[in-house]
Formats: sequence, structure tokens, C-alpha cells
Amino acid sequence: MENGVKTLESVQEYYGKVLNNKSDLQTNACCTADACSSEIKDVLSSIDDEILSKFYGCGSPIPPLLEGCTVLDLGCGTGRDAYVLSKLVGESGRVIGIDMTEEQLEVARRHVDSQAKKFGYAKPNTEFLHGYIEDLKAAGIEDNSIDLVVSNCVINLSPAKDKVFAEVFRVLKPGGELYFSDVFADRRIPAELREDEVLYGECLSGALYGEDFRRMLQPLGCADVRVVESAPITIDNPTLEEKVGMIQFDSQTIRVFKLGSLEDRCEDFGQVATYKGTIPGSPHSFMLDDHHLLETGRPMLVCGNTAAMLQETRYGAHFEIVGDRSTHYGIFDCGVESPLVTTIATNCC
Repeated sequence: MENGVKTLESVQEYYGKVLNNKSDLQTNACCTADACSSEIKDVLSSIDDEILSKFYGCGSPIPPLLEGCTVLDLGCGTGRDAYVLSKLVGESGRVIGIDMTEEQLEVARRHVDSQAKKFGYAKPNTEFLHGYIEDLKAAGIEDNSIDLVVSNCVINLSPAKDKVFAEVFRVLKPGGELYFSDVFADRRIPAELREDEVLYGECLSGALYGEDFRRMLQPLGCADVRVVESAPITIDNPTLEEKVGMIQFDSQTIRVFKLGSLEDRCEDFGQVATYKGTIPGSPHSFMLDDHHLLETGRPMLVCGNTAAMLQETRYGAHFEIVGDRSTHYGIFDCGVESPLVTTIATNCC
């Protein structure tokens, strides 16, 4: 744990003292991607400039259908995503941001009242806590209390990622969702690179290896992880490129559900899902992940896990699922886009 404490102190120093704004970054790994919805872009236009200039991220981990939700933002920093979420959950929703760096929290907290007024709220629906994402209980986050956990390029900075995910699934409600963007590597990072404070602070040498990530979640009862988006990361710094050698990095947006009904393989029960087109901002289609795009009104054959994700979560009212798990037809190939069906076959459950 001594190395872990040292790492946390190093990250606090990097984000609290070394970096003053985005221009101080030495790579583009922690630069927020521009691929976000028009709705989110509209909200960003009403976020105070100081919040935006001091925010670091590698994606846009904000899913749809958030009205009234309680959301937890891990490593909220100056609060950019937390304030976007504040608008999207509405006045009846709640957003909790947690971060270990006081300098970042100071920025987030001084805009609480002004952002609430911009959104037309009678009182703020955001709060920012000082704490560690490895120990959410110490910050007062209760079991089964959160609808959605988000994080933007932060989990890679934790020296105890297994503890982070264990805490996430402790606080999520049944059917709740973890939706996060982070840096992933195509192999395990060597120890000497993990000790490089610049590489670590730039979100590279703490990057998750995808297979290790999958293994971390298995003991937590999470058997199926979905990639929503991914994009390669170019470091654009010759000195740091030389250090990392042949390691390839990419930014991924991941969604995981807290569902006890999921299996570790995609199984075929003859189920069919149809999207009703009723999720605000998504009238024509809904993207569950990078190989499940459901068109409005068009039935799609789905595996049991996909059916559960659409039926047993906050998305349930927006889908019609035909069939159950009473009859099993073997393995389902979820590795490619699921087949569409124009009519419900007679052999479906």
C-alpha cells in the first residue's frame, strides 16, 4: 500500500500543482473528445469557462435517460461533467462529485450557486465531496443508493482499481449502470513505466489492460462488459513515445450494469427486442454498445444478456422484449452486430 499512497500523492501534486489548465498537458491522452451529443454540447455552452479550462478527460461518459436520477461522478475534478449531469437529471435529480484534489474541488464548489441559477433551479442539485474513489463509504456514499456512476479518464490514475470497482458495485442500485471513459492499453504496463510520474499523471502508465479489467469485475458478479466507443490515442510527444515503445493506447467508453441475471457468455433464448423510439434525444435509434444499434420499430434478435440490459434497467419502459429464458438454443454470436428480423419468427419464445 506504500506505493499506492505515494502514487495518490503524486497524482494530487500533478493535478493540483503542476497542471493549471489543459495547455500544461504533455500528451493528448487526457484531452476530452469532442464526440458528444448536440444536447450535451448545448449544456456545455452554459458551463462557466473556468470549469472547462481546468477540466481533463478522454471521452464523454454521459448516457441518455437521466431525468430524476442520482448520479455519482468519480474524480469529478472541476466539475465539468457533474454540471452537465446536473442539467440532464433535472431539478428532481441529484449529482454527487467526489475528488481527492482540493485545488480541483475549490473550482467546482465556487460555481455551485451560479450554475444552479443558469439552469433555473430554485436550489443546487450538486454537491462536491473530498474523498477517494477507492473508499466511497468513507465519503458517506451508502449501499444501493446510486442510479448511475460515471467517470472520465480517472480510474486509470488509481493504484487500487479493484477497490474502485468493488465500491462502484456496492453503491449502485440493482439495475444501476457504470458508464465511464478511460485509457486502455493493449498489454500490462511494465513496473518501471508505472513509476514514471509524468506518464502516470498523463493517464498512460496507469492504463487498464482490458483482460485484467474483465477479470476484476468477475468476482463482483459482473459477467458482461460492453464497449460503447473506442478511439486510438496518439501521444504526440517524442520523448514519451520513446519511453512507452510499442504499447498501444486507446480511449474507450464502457457501460456495465449491476444485474444478477447476466452470464459470462452470450446465450441464445430466442428473444427479440424492439426499440420504441421514446428515449428523449434518440427518436430514431438507441445504441447499447458498438455492435448493438437498435432502430426504432425494427425487431432485433438479442442474447439473454442484452435482453436483460434493455429490460431490467431504467431503459426497460422504452423496449418491447418478446420471449424469456425458458428455452435455450445455445450460444449467441454477440461479437458482430446482432441480426435484425422483420417479423417475429414462430420459434421465438
